[in-house]
Amino acid sequence: METIENLSRQIGTAQDLQSVVKTMKGIAAVAIRQFDRAVESLRVYSDAVELGFQVLAKQQPEVLAMNRSDEDGVLAALVFGSDQGLCGSLNRDIVDYALHHLNQGPFSSRTRFFAPIGIRPFGELEARGETVETPFAVPHVIEGLIPAVQDVLVSVEEWREQKNVSHVMLFNNRPRRGASYEPHALQLLPLPVDWLRELADRPWPTNQLPGYPGDWQSLFASLVRQYLFVALFRAFAESLASENASRLAAMQAAENNIEEKIDELHARYHQRRQAAVTEELLDVISGFEALEKE
Repeated sequence: METIENLSRQIGTAQDLQSVVKTMKGIAAVAIRQFDRAVESLRVYSDAVELGFQVLAKQQPEVLAMNRSDEDGVLAALVFGSDQGLCGSLNRDIVDYALHHLNQGPFSSRTRFFAPIGIRPFGELEARGETVETPFAVPHVIEGLIPAVQDVLVSVEEWREQKNVSHVMLFNNRPRRGASYEPHALQLLPLPVDWLRELADRPWPTNQLPGYPGDWQSLFASLVRQYLFVALFRAFAESLASENASRLAAMQAAENNIEEKIDELHARYHQRRQAAVTEELLDVISGFEALEKE
């Protein structure tokens, strides 16, 4: 039978856990705002890079032919997940999305391997029998984003030289309203030809198309490097914002469950306390009646 002391200890433990959950909710909420601002800070820079591609696409049609790659080459798929738990089904969702996208799309017959960002998607992919590279570490602060992007860029260049990689796909979660997220795919390399054609057909925002110094091949190579940096930085920031949004939702559900449990424990505590008081009163009355008879 539950004692008052046992119920009191359970209430204390639940309240301590509730305090931890509230702290984790606060940390997740702050992280979401930080990574959202990081994505927003890229907007102007990303627009400038896109305008550069637009100039080249309009003035140099060779860009479209130059961007074609080996159709027999290997595909590398970057799958962004997490190193930490308590984020719901975030890792399983992005792995499911990546596999569905690759198995149903034009890359279904291509030789491929996966390069997970985080230990959790690594486990998901390995359990499904996929060829998986050593996972990249997930940065958890804004200052770690640029070094993480640079590590991935170095690896991509090595894959192209040593593994005959011709295509690089990127899969990450994007945050949405209400502490939710949605999966997203991007062809990182080669640059999507449809996107370049759309830029070539898009009206220039001013009356005069600007020129550029030097040869267009050097400018194109420089723009590709900037494009890769922006795409990977955004993917890291969006994935981390999604991870914390999922964790925030999980902590909110946990907090609701803990509150219900605390209410239940308090009700049982008061019932047991009332029963104990009633037993004590009955003992006093019985003793009094026994003394009267004597």
